[in-house]
Amino acid sequence: MQTNNSTKGKVLKGTVVSDKMKDTVVVLVEHYEKHKKYGKFVKSGKKFKAHDAGNTRKVGEKVEIRECAPISKDKHFVVI
Repeated sequence: MQTNNSTKGKVLKGTVVSDKMKDTVVVLVEHYEKHKKYGKFVKSGKKFKAHDAGNTRKVGEKVEIRECAPISKDKHFVVI
C-alpha cells in the first residue's frame, strides 16, 4: 500500500458518507455543472472509496483524498 505524500495524482475534496468497512471510507465528491440546454447549474456527485488506516474519519467529516496506485479492485485513493 502506498501512503506517501507525493504530488502525483488528483486531489479531491469531499464528505465521508460511510465508514463501515475496515480501513476504508466512502467519500462523496460533489461538483456543479452547467446544463447544456437550459443553462441551469446542477449539483452532481460521485462516490470514491479511499484508504483510511485505523478508521480515524467519521461520517460527515470533510476530507481530502489523493489518487494513488490501486490498493484493491475499486480503491484508488488515500485520505490525506
